[in-house]
Amino acid sequence: MASRLVAAAASSSSSSSPLARLISRRRLAGAADHHGPVKVNLWQDPMHPGNWKEEHFVLASLAGWGAVIYGASKLFGGKKENKTEVAPAPAQ
Repeated sequence: MASRLVAAAASSSSSSSPLARLISRRRLAGAADHHGPVKVNLWQDPMHPGNWKEEHFVLASLAGWGAVIYGASKLFGGKKENKTEVAPAPAQ
């Protein structure tokens, strides 16, 4: 049985073109192997940022920093002096 499998593999590889032999095949490597905890969407587990998908974490971080910077600019910057001009007293 094993000799038939070896013979079939040898005959199929010799009949294939040289270009087909250069193509790498990843067979079982890929998304099927999970290493670590499963990542979830931001709205599915909002209280645990460590479980979020990377792109959701980036978007939430950028939105947070944007809010902090905008709030700081409104709080510390942008103070305008109100110059009130006094009209000269009318001559009598």
